[in-house]
Amino acid sequence: MQSARLSSYLPNLDLFVIFAHILSSGTCTMATKSLASCLFCKIIEGKIPSFKLLETETSFAFLDIGPLSKGHALVIPKYHAEKMHELPDEYLQDVLPIAKKIALAQGAADYNILQNNGRLAHQEVPHVHFHVIPKPDEVEGLGIGWPAKSVPKPELEKVFAELSAKLNAPQS
Repeated sequence: MQSARLSSYLPNLDLFVIFAHILSSGTCTMATKSLASCLFCKIIEGKIPSFKLLETETSFAFLDIGPLSKGHALVIPKYHAEKMHELPDEYLQDVLPIAKKIALAQGAADYNILQNNGRLAHQEVPHVHFHVIPKPDEVEGLGIGWPAKSVPKPELEKVFAELSAKLNAPQS
């Protein structure tokens, strides 16, 4: 869905990204990890323009060009990782404080903070990013179905035991 929204603003997005890649030096001037072909790394480096809202040593926030609602913003770490578990913890330290500032500035009483990991989870750009999406009414903003399942208590206990064991195991 994000690809369709991006392509409506930039009909030749693939050519745009390829052209931007050709112009790219492939290195990041910050003390961070970047990927030369990554759209968000190029935004961080200023090689692709954005509507920058906030920037810190480890994070960058800007308006989404295909917003779900007015003020829809993205907060991205200045370290290229496709999924959150691949990201060093220090690059997450100010993501939620920035998201909170943006949510307050948006002035919406209701909003979503969304982060997807992988194609099956609807991640469109393979760089960790957090959406801050105002939800001013039933129509505008993010619409979510939540197909909750009824799980028997023994199954929950088994999952709890497995996860607890992994979370409390000594670090190697």
